[in-house]
Amino acid sequence: MSDQYRASGDDAIVDAGWDGSDEELAELAMSFDSSAPLSPEAQPCTAFSSGTSVLPDWYMPAVMAASHRRSTRVIVASIIAGFVVINACGLCITSGFLSWA
Repeated sequence: MSDQYRASGDDAIVDAGWDGSDEELAELAMSFDSSAPLSPEAQPCTAFSSGTSVLPDWYMPAVMAASHRRSTRVIVASIIAGFVVINACGLCITSGFLSWA
């Protein structure tokens, strides 16, 4: 395994600092004692996160504000209102065809 790899979901090349093989990495991971306490000097890995979250950005990206035009909101509200009216009339449109429920 090279010392650099491409993080999924990100175009940046990240220096992993590992020059061993995949087998060596798997062996190292399997030999880890999960019940051992963490060292007081342990630091979280921030190579894949923006620093504002505990989770890496590829796993759970930061929330982005979205602004939609008024016409988009009207269309979405009309579709939702249509489904509510169809269900209120005792009809079913689950399969894509209008039928009695």
